[in-house]
Amino acid sequence: MGDKPIRIAMWSGPRNISTAMMRSFENRADTAVVDEPFYAAWLIRSGADHPMREAVLAAQPTDPARVIAALIGPVPGGRRVFYQKHMAHHMTPDMQLGWMADCANVFLIRSPIEVLASYALRRPGAVLEDIGVVQQCDLFEREADRLGAPPPVIESADVLADPRRALTALCATVGLEFDPAMLAWPAGPRASDGVWAPAWYDAVERSTSFAPPRPPVRFADLAPTLQPVAEAAAPFYERLARFKLG
Repeated sequence: MGDKPIRIAMWSGPRNISTAMMRSFENRADTAVVDEPFYAAWLIRSGADHPMREAVLAAQPTDPARVIAALIGPVPGGRRVFYQKHMAHHMTPDMQLGWMADCANVFLIRSPIEVLASYALRRPGAVLEDIGVVQQCDLFEREADRLGAPPPVIESADVLADPRRALTALCATVGLEFDPAMLAWPAGPRASDGVWAPAWYDAVERSTSFAPPRPPVRFADLAPTLQPVAEAAAPFYERLARFKLG
């Protein structure tokens, strides 16, 4: 990519390892990060009653055009790499997507059963739209059409099972060399964390590396109200999983 900065748009849903991935990239000396920059814009459009809603609205632009200008403008700190943590469901139909062409778009996936089990601990009563997998699949298909080939997909379970291997493969797909600094980071909050961190990031703030894999959650372990959501999400997850990095 020459002297152009490398902009990585990492698309995921909630209760994935998205914040740990952001920590991993932020621990590179050449990388700046941004945390869910469309969150406030989405809150305004959706009317969603999320924890710390007013604080989020006060902390971020609610105009998507302002967000986009920052994403494709100068990289903070003049860094060579700009890692952007995005929630797929934050992109509403009125938002422009042409800016994605300036980024290496990567899709971070996790089993919907695992996502729903984790999400329910913070916000019971999740519906399909809350976990972003439909929107993630739509963005994937759009990017595949633009590229003429599937964009990279990375499975969170693969990262946890072998972080070095998974991150090496990911870096190669976006034109970076793997940096061992990505495997561990200091505990604690970051100035780059979204203002909503106190409501969601307690485990990440205690972490110093990717957590080892846990035993998988079984479908039968989900609350009965969440099982239909998992079933509806499964085809979208499986579509993306067919293209995950080996």
